Amino acid sequence: MKRKLSTGDWVEVRSKDEILKTLDDKGQLDGMPFMPEMFRFCGQRFQVYKRAHKTCDYSTSYPYHTRRMEATVHLETRCDGEAHGGCQAACLLYWKHAWLKPVKGDPKNTVLRTETLSAQEADGASGTGCSESDVLAHTRISDPDAEPVTYVCQVTQIPHATKPLAWWDVRQYIEDYLSGNVGLDRIFNGLIYSIYYHVSQAGIGLGPAMRWFYDKFRPVWGGTLFPRKPGRIPQGKPTPSGTLNLRPGEIVRVKSHEEILKTVDAGNKNRGMYWDAELVPYCGGTYRVLKSVTKIIDEKTGKMVEMKNPCITLDSVVCQARYSPCRMLCPKAMYPYWREIWLERVAANGSAASGADAATNARGVRQMENV
Repeated sequence: MKRKLSTGDWVEVRSKDEILKTLDDKGQLDGMPFMPEMFRFCGQRFQVYKRAHKTCDYSTSYPYHTRRMEATVHLETRCDGEAHGGCQAACLLYWKHAWLKPVKGDPKNTVLRTETLSAQEADGASGTGCSESDVLAHTRISDPDAEPVTYVCQVTQIPHATKPLAWWDVRQYIEDYLSGNVGLDRIFNGLIYSIYYHVSQAGIGLGPAMRWFYDKFRPVWGGTLFPRKPGRIPQGKPTPSGTLNLRPGEIVRVKSHEEILKTVDAGNKNRGMYWDAELVPYCGGTYRVLKSVTKIIDEKTGKMVEMKNPCITLDSVVCQARYSPCRMLCPKAMYPYWREIWLERVAANGSAASGADAATNARGVRQMENV
């Protein structure tokens, strides 16, 4: 593939045999695994969702950073976790260019540009080849004495499939725009917020005044409260829970930012679950419940994490990387996790019902690491 794919381009996923020829004996290409969950997409056509020229890395300690990735895109395809212990994170899959055939023309009557070429001929892939059973075998680390199982997936391999990328490298933001990932308005707004936030955190005494100014004049730009405000509950005190027993397909409304801050402590946690600034843009919106999440693979360790308190994901509600330092505009589009106390069920008549409060307490590390 001689040019980089951009948002909106049409591609066809290569056949199973073509893809296997691009992989090494670990089922990987340039350190990125091709996972068994991806075979079901072979032969299907998709539009490129985002160019994955960078991605978040959660394998290190906070603050998390962005890493550069080459010749990779996201399609609107997510992992169902079938080969990884039923992980429910539903991560957006990474697709190397070598696994795709570009398509031109009307998507209803498309023509493949490389339909007579093999994967290696089209893309210069240097894999030694492997079998489908090899791909399956490398979804976990072989150690009969290891308990629990250590899984290997695309997100656990991010450090091995990417290179460091400094937040101040302006070339990434140029590529964000040229790839079609984001518009100039999003880049400009992100830059302004980043400058504003870092000045408010600079320890020169302006922080409280700047946050007050932001909250006072937010109606001018139609925003919510300053995205990174601490919760109202003192650190170490119990935080409340709410139970709605939500089911997939139900309609819920996300509570206001002000209401949610009353349910999290000064560290922005509710029973171990981090309330992240990336959730703030969805406050007040109405969405459909996607599913209840009870287990996910920890990106740092590869171990399955069983959640003590199930969380909710919402349809089409993803992290937009608007407010996250050092990883602005990451295209990874993870599903954030929601406590039921942050939501209210919307009845047919439009009224809302919230869960009852109960005091519980737990420990946690970040929003995506509920335990």
